Amino acid sequence: MAIRTAVDDSILRLVGNTPLIRIRLFERRYPGLEVYAKAEWFNPGGSVKDRAALAMVEDGERRGALTPDRIIIDSTSGNTGIAYAMVGAAKGYRVQLVMPANVSAERKQLVTGYGAEIVFSDELEGSDGAIRLVRELIARSPERYFYPDQYNNPANPLAHYHGTGAEILEQTGGRITYFVAGLGTTGTFVGTARRLKEFDPGITTIAVQPDDAFHGLEGLKHLPTSIVPGIWDRSVADEVWGAPTEPAYELARRLAREEGILVGHSSGAVLWAIERLAARGGRGVVVTVFPDSGDRYLSTGLYRGRARA
Repeated sequence: MAIRTAVDDSILRLVGNTPLIRIRLFERRYPGLEVYAKAEWFNPGGSVKDRAALAMVEDGERRGALTPDRIIIDSTSGNTGIAYAMVGAAKGYRVQLVMPANVSAERKQLVTGYGAEIVFSDELEGSDGAIRLVRELIARSPERYFYPDQYNNPANPLAHYHGTGAEILEQTGGRITYFVAGLGTTGTFVGTARRLKEFDPGITTIAVQPDDAFHGLEGLKHLPTSIVPGIWDRSVADEVWGAPTEPAYELARRLAREEGILVGHSSGAVLWAIERLAARGGRGVVVTVFPDSGDRYLSTGLYRGRARA
């Protein structure tokens, strides 16, 4: 096992360069498809959103839009908020986050653990309600805030173009046939797919969203019924599939039981898409992104087992 010998002077230097893990869940039935996943919980803030949050904050610093007297503010369903809170703590900025009231208890506690303030929006309005509320707060006091606006900031997908996509190409030696990832802000999918398509236009890219507006896939957006992010670029997605909630949950549970990998709701959704891809005859190498670990969803009941008599 390789041992890190360098001493890092900031936790932020550990963002990125996450491992690629072989997933064997479908191998017996579909031996023609190799499946790999980027394990994004290895980022110091515990999710893929560390990449985008750090990129957006540093872009704001370079442009002079973020100064020590301004508060970082954004809407978030959880992971980006945790990442902002971590980055803000490491860099010495105040952070205020607008979150739907029904996000998991673990995410709320992580945000406040880093010292950030939470303003709760209506849980029935989901991420769109949080977006509307954060815009209202900024309109009242624009001079107080730096608003990265994760849904519309080009630095979000660029973090994945330069980071996630480049890492996947290096880790696979360019041996990739399919890329499958979920849609939230859409930054992970857009930036990574754009980089992969530039390398080889023949790589098939499949974006995954919930199959219905009323879903239980925390972190994913049903684009047809949502405020569509400005960074969304449909041209880099060969296909967009809608994942059902319960089958996604069950695949997440299977992965934990059969391979010891604990993931969240959205990872279950991409596993559903990969199984569908395999069932329709997909062959070659598929790479996906597991945005975070399942320990952020324990209070949601995702892994709540049945009591034994």
